[in-house]
Amino acid sequence: MLIQTPDEGLYDELFDQDNRVRSHYKMLEEWLVNADEDLIAEKRREADVLFQRLGITFNVYGEDQGADRLIPFDLIPRVISASDWQKLQAGLRQRVQALNRFLFDIYHGYDIVRAGVISAEQVFANPQYQPGMQDLKLPRNLYSHIAGIDLIRHNDGDFYVLEDNLRCPSGVSYMLENRRMMMRLFPELFAHSPVAPIDHYPNLLGETLRAASLKPDPTVVVLTPGRFNSAYFEHAFLARQMGVELVEGADLFVHQNKVYMKTTVGPQQVDVIYRRVDDDFLDPLAGNPDSMLGVPGLYAAYRTGNVVLTNAMGTGVADDKSIYPYVPDMIRFYLDEEPILKNVPTWQCRKEKDLQYVLDHLPELVVKEAQGAGGYGMLIGPKASKKELSTFRSLLKARPQDYIAQPTLSLSTCPTFVDEGVAPRHLDLRPFVLSGKKIQMVPGGLTRVALKKGSLVVNSSQGGGTKDTWVMEDDLC
Repeated sequence: MLIQTPDEGLYDELFDQDNRVRSHYKMLEEWLVNADEDLIAEKRREADVLFQRLGITFNVYGEDQGADRLIPFDLIPRVISASDWQKLQAGLRQRVQALNRFLFDIYHGYDIVRAGVISAEQVFANPQYQPGMQDLKLPRNLYSHIAGIDLIRHNDGDFYVLEDNLRCPSGVSYMLENRRMMMRLFPELFAHSPVAPIDHYPNLLGETLRAASLKPDPTVVVLTPGRFNSAYFEHAFLARQMGVELVEGADLFVHQNKVYMKTTVGPQQVDVIYRRVDDDFLDPLAGNPDSMLGVPGLYAAYRTGNVVLTNAMGTGVADDKSIYPYVPDMIRFYLDEEPILKNVPTWQCRKEKDLQYVLDHLPELVVKEAQGAGGYGMLIGPKASKKELSTFRSLLKARPQDYIAQPTLSLSTCPTFVDEGVAPRHLDLRPFVLSGKKIQMVPGGLTRVALKKGSLVVNSSQGGGTKDTWVMEDDLC
């Protein structure tokens, strides 16, 4: 099978700058070259059928048909060397530790604000800041128990953090099912490759959630908005894998500031809620009064300390894109260390000089909403039309505080099955970092791939797909 070589100047995961196969990809490259195209096509069809049967789908909000979509799955895994992962793992631990310290600080002593590292306005006027969380004592001072950190590899070969997801990061179920699918379809590949396992993630997640409470044997539930939510498959999957109950708001009630779950044998007190519901919808008495997704009185029970929410309320301040530029400073401020992972250079449009630079160089930059997600509300300057550039120019002038801008980085590419054969496509990586009694993660994460040629947008809602992510257990392969 012919593998197209990458465009010159791009960092490719398979080929180096001299078009030689990287050492940790050699076995996979041999498999691809010798693979039977008809067999691969059959395996691709089989994967689609299996994913459909398992219900591994998502829906896109706003689509008229409201039908579930199958997330495209690519059979060629993305491979990460043991040495690369060792550095990534250390950097992820450092970053998440600093972010949790920051969240504790802004709801208690405000040291980082008093020191002038971050302005008071950017913290306390942030839409995600929860004044009711001030001075609230949380077990182990942890706010983000589950973090998804989005990484890209740039042309210089280094990994950069693109954004931090600290509220309800999704996608881990696809990471796990992608691995299961590859092991089912190509067991022979794993027999010859020292690929680090990831199937223990549900055990680590369960351990993290139980550690969120100081009770010796806490009752844990997963709170979902319901089956029409785009990530419902993941909610049900994780609850099943951990052996805990999947509940909706109507399944819970509050009595004397304690949360109970309705069961066939009577009420059972709940100690930890892994919530996949946004802050404003958790309790209609404290947030959106029209919410049918939450539990009346939950906020009071939370403030009393009778239930733990993972992730904590108010964590959204730390994954706001206007806070992102300060994470390296957080690492220096709280840990007295230099950042291991790089940030992407960022212009904050709330600053007059930054805004002027962005307006002057708009066709060269990527512009994002500070509160945006899913690839929506974003402009990729080099690929934008004159109309799109004009629209964003007006938005930036009207609401500069709502936007940040970054240079257009060239995400690394990886061989991917597409209509024209095996061709390089851009991708990113979302490792999942768990914070409990200690910080843990499984090797790798969710690799998302842009299936359209030249596209830098990897989100499934924007036409992207996913790959299995292989971390090698040693660098001798």
